[in-house]
Amino acid sequence: MRIFLNSDYAMHDASGEMHHGKLVDCFENPSRLDNIISAFKANGVSEFSQTEDFGMQAILAVHDADYVEFLQSIHRKWQAAGNSGDVIPYIWPVPGLKRSAHQNLNAQVGRYAFSSDSPIMQGTWQATYSGVQTALSCLKAVQQQGHKAAFSLSRPPGHHAHKANYGGYCFLNNAAICAQAALDNGAAKVCVLDVDFHHGNGTQDIFYQRSDVFTVSIHGDPADNFPYFLGFADESGESAGEGFNLNIPLGDGTDMQQWTQALQIAASAIKEYSPDMLIVPLGVDTFALDPISTFKLTTQDYLTMGSLIADLNLPCVFLMEGGYDVGPIGQNVYNVLRGFEGDDDAYTDKPGPL
Repeated sequence: MRIFLNSDYAMHDASGEMHHGKLVDCFENPSRLDNIISAFKANGVSEFSQTEDFGMQAILAVHDADYVEFLQSIHRKWQAAGNSGDVIPYIWPVPGLKRSAHQNLNAQVGRYAFSSDSPIMQGTWQATYSGVQTALSCLKAVQQQGHKAAFSLSRPPGHHAHKANYGGYCFLNNAAICAQAALDNGAAKVCVLDVDFHHGNGTQDIFYQRSDVFTVSIHGDPADNFPYFLGFADESGESAGEGFNLNIPLGDGTDMQQWTQALQIAASAIKEYSPDMLIVPLGVDTFALDPISTFKLTTQDYLTMGSLIADLNLPCVFLMEGGYDVGPIGQNVYNVLRGFEGDDDAYTDKPGPL
């Protein structure tokens, strides 16, 4: 498996986020990737493939140009206006208020943000842009160079980002960008299988009226979990996309047996769809000790997860998403990839390169 590292991942390191009414240290921070890299090295993975720069074309094929310009420039404008600290929204144009373009910076931030948990700092754009290039490098390795699978080791994550909105720690939607790029490069149909604890609302919304991308998500029930307003089982797509979105929300305390049953439902639908490629937003916040999630998967379970995904027998791009119990995050991620590669004994006592 080819593994590509976003070398700019530490440039996005915000000072704090709003969580349950309090300003707390960011759960999504550079130590997540620090620990994944350390775990990979402990397991014999010491080198990462070189990331290419594919420019802006693939980004603008998914995201609105005015939104992308906002992400590129807002922190500079924020500082120039005399503001200190990170860019954090505090007002939103809810229904009944105008969403029209606005020169005021606070209004701009409220227009594009859908949550207050995703501060923008000086390095946010570069880290996010490089993350897209890392994902596209994985896509090239799989789609054009014939590799079975590739993994984008990157942050910040992306699956909550909409065409013109950010939130949930996400700014650009790597999964959607990869899926669209795969189509532009010749694929007829692509499936996005999101296994993060939190529903991939941005990915769903981007492709909700289309049939060339089948979006599938196994996640915590949005009745009780972020993103709250999308991810329900009755959301199956609209117009040309009717029947091409599958949500499988699961309750608190879901263990591997229950999760596997959900994946079997997803796998049946994916096989019927018969895509050319699989994009997997990989979150290990399904882990039992994750601080902002409620599933009960174990480190050993991630070997099984990887093996089950491999059983789909599709060219696969894995994209790093969530996972906030920093200590075991590296081994959890590593085990998914080892399970996919067919090594069921790849626990901490048996290191080995992927």
